[in-house]
Amino acid sequence: MTWGAGLALALNFDLLSAQTAANPLATRSKGSPSAPVTVYEMSDFQCPYCRRFAQETFPEIERRYIKPGKVRWVYINFPLTHLHPHAAPAGELALCAAKQNGFWRIHDLLFQYQETWAPLKEAGPFFVSLADSAKLSKKALVACLQDPATRENLQAEAEGAQRAGANSTPAFYIEGGLMEGALPLQVFQQILDSVYTVKTGGERGKKSVSGEG
Repeated sequence: MTWGAGLALALNFDLLSAQTAANPLATRSKGSPSAPVTVYEMSDFQCPYCRRFAQETFPEIERRYIKPGKVRWVYINFPLTHLHPHAAPAGELALCAAKQNGFWRIHDLLFQYQETWAPLKEAGPFFVSLADSAKLSKKALVACLQDPATRENLQAEAEGAQRAGANSTPAFYIEGGLMEGALPLQVFQQILDSVYTVKTGGERGKKSVSGEG
């Protein structure tokens, strides 16, 4: 874990939040705002490793840490456009879905159908077709996708993550440190348990916070 990038990353995300007041990070967050630990996930919707994390590891993190109020999870778009030609449009779709409080529904659908849309020459029509499944207004979604500000906001996010030191996806900023890779659940347990102990202290910190034992 690279700890030196923590302050820069926090400052980048604070600035991003201020710049995108119409689309706050809260719409892409899970967990209690008062949770003692906050994790920023920097991810690419066309990245197969991000898909694996989202489908295999994240559900357990959500069950063990987010739902009990121990961790707040925030998604940050970091499309690797030199590798994934549809990553930026997918990120823009997610930003627009967030404006209708449908970010996490689109998040799940994009990863669920990644193998369907990733090979397409033009993925735009498929992305718009997800509006019905995500219970979104297609008209509002299309209008948002056509708004130049959407692309600018996505680019600002990606640049912020890159300035903070993220070079690959998925990457995770966890209370002062940067961790990269779709690492197994056990690694996240060790890190989150340790950080939670430091953040809470006292006798509570001596107990396992992973929901086991």
